[in-house]
Amino acid sequence: MFNKILIANRGEIAVRVARTARRLGVASVAVYSSVDRGALHVEACDQAFYIGAASASESYLNGMRILEVAAECGAEAIHPGYGFLSENAEFARACAAAGIVFIGPPAAAIDAMGSKSEAKALMDTAGVPLIPGYHGDDQHDDILAAESRRVGYPQLIKASAGGGGKGMRLVGQQSEFAAALVSARRESRAAFGDDKVLIERYLACPRHVELQVFADNQGNCVHLFERDCSIQRRHQKVIEEAPAPGLDAGIRAQMGAAAVECARAINYVGAGTVEFLLDEDGSFYFMEMNTRLQVEHPVTEMISGQDLVEWQLRVASGESLPLQQAQIEMRGHAFEARIYAESPQRDFMPASGQIRFLQLPELSAEVRVDTGVRNGDTIGINYDPMIAKLVVHGADRTTALARLDYALRQYQILGPSTNLDFLRRLVALPAFRAAEVDTGFIPAHHEQLFARDDEQRNRALVLAAAAMLPAFDSSTNLNLASPWDLRNHWRMNLAVVERVQLLHDDSQHEISIERSPAGWCLSCAGRSYRVDAGSIDAQRRWIDLDGEHLEYAVVRDGGALALTYAGGTYHFELPEFLHDAEKDAAAAGHPQAPMSGAVVAVAVAPGDRVAAGDTLMVIEAMKMEHAIIAQIAATVGEVLVALGDQVDEGETLVTLEIE
Repeated sequence: MFNKILIANRGEIAVRVARTARRLGVASVAVYSSVDRGALHVEACDQAFYIGAASASESYLNGMRILEVAAECGAEAIHPGYGFLSENAEFARACAAAGIVFIGPPAAAIDAMGSKSEAKALMDTAGVPLIPGYHGDDQHDDILAAESRRVGYPQLIKASAGGGGKGMRLVGQQSEFAAALVSARRESRAAFGDDKVLIERYLACPRHVELQVFADNQGNCVHLFERDCSIQRRHQKVIEEAPAPGLDAGIRAQMGAAAVECARAINYVGAGTVEFLLDEDGSFYFMEMNTRLQVEHPVTEMISGQDLVEWQLRVASGESLPLQQAQIEMRGHAFEARIYAESPQRDFMPASGQIRFLQLPELSAEVRVDTGVRNGDTIGINYDPMIAKLVVHGADRTTALARLDYALRQYQILGPSTNLDFLRRLVALPAFRAAEVDTGFIPAHHEQLFARDDEQRNRALVLAAAAMLPAFDSSTNLNLASPWDLRNHWRMNLAVVERVQLLHDDSQHEISIERSPAGWCLSCAGRSYRVDAGSIDAQRRWIDLDGEHLEYAVVRDGGALALTYAGGTYHFELPEFLHDAEKDAAAAGHPQAPMSGAVVAVAVAPGDRVAAGDTLMVIEAMKMEHAIIAQIAATVGEVLVALGDQVDEGETLVTLEIE
């Protein structure tokens, strides 16, 4: 076993690798960029070294700098985590040349699976079924257009070097192909430095089922069962579970055997994942092989009882696999929910900002949270917006699902927008509980997932108004010298009525607050509530609402207020805090940046006429592109930003003269 390893990554995966290293008595070394100096993964390791600026290309993708640090600190091996350099064959070769073990597969195996088109050609030769498509090297526009017509619609354009939905576009008809190709190439080039693409027929309702494989240098190769990763948005996984629900034992055996053969065909070593699309008729098709540890590996650990990072370290140090296939047992059921800083109601747009309040569910052997952030940390725009992974286990799917539901309701985050509410609604859907899942699940249930609950929203408005009242803040009513210093609306023989205006989802709401000898009464949307309230600490409040006792967290930042209670999170704004410029821009329909990021394409110039639905420009943040779309027919007045500019959320990008 190694004495010291360097973890060439950040966030939750770096913390997770360090945890296993510590348990095995292996020293760990962190690397960090300029914005990660105080990050949790730095604290989790025994040593830490600065490697460069915030941009990944200057830090976590700077393989030569990472190798310099490894040599300086005496690390015997480098664990790449996932993403960044984990599937970079040249980095694996550079490690070998430097006499440092790369904790991953051989460079030749990474090469074999690094190109989706070459991997599919190899699997075709091995007899693994493939989806009809084009995986050729000729990337001329006319060739790709012809192949697109041959494959038929709907179809997917995919980045050949990609993964995680980057560089992937759905094409519904021939007229959409040219624009989708340009966008897919641009995103692929930005994410992977390679704009080669492939085209595949789009299966309408498949399941995404993947097999965890492991191989050693002694010729042993096993699988640790499958994971169902069908619940996706933006072609990225949101909830994974193991084993795949309702999977026939015969199909499970066939997929397991095929996955092992895939690994053997490229002389694989270490942890890998073979991904398949499973059609409704039981047919399955090879999609790709990820030559690294997957984000969702904890669900496999839960059902197998094995630490896959420990397996990685043992295999990389020359040991045989800890278990043979017949010794690997499957027990119970597990779920993983990915918690992101994002706005689901805005097409899952990434979000950023400081975490102002954080409450984790109660942790146990059956409830696990893998995270790289703490309360007070900031989710920036430079890296992936994932905050944490919530992983639960149960004796069966029903038990595990109940545990997931309860843990999600316990989980509370205030600061940047998150997908917690969305996840809570998703796991409560009858179709999800019945395991009626496929890759189109979220679009198919969009109406239910994004339905408004006005009653709960109105209660949240009352809670927000109560949190704003000094009379309900015990810290303002202590040790006062005179009753005239009290700010509790006291009047002799008179009732006092105050009104609070709050914005929620661009709608303005009024809460009436009345203080009388009978007590406090707060009214919203025609309903009145008898209220008593107070503060628990700086961020937590209590309230008796018509006799029901509730506790909730609330944070305020200028004119913005957020609170979380009863498994829901609500964001409000005070209209009087909006700047006049913001009001004017909103009234005129001038498009603003929905998130902080970089301008990667500008499609209009002053004087251009645009129609509703036209793309004005494209912003990239957190490795995702977002098109800025004209909402109305207009003439472009000024283009206020240029290609390559960094913009802040809310910044006006273009002025439009409405026709």
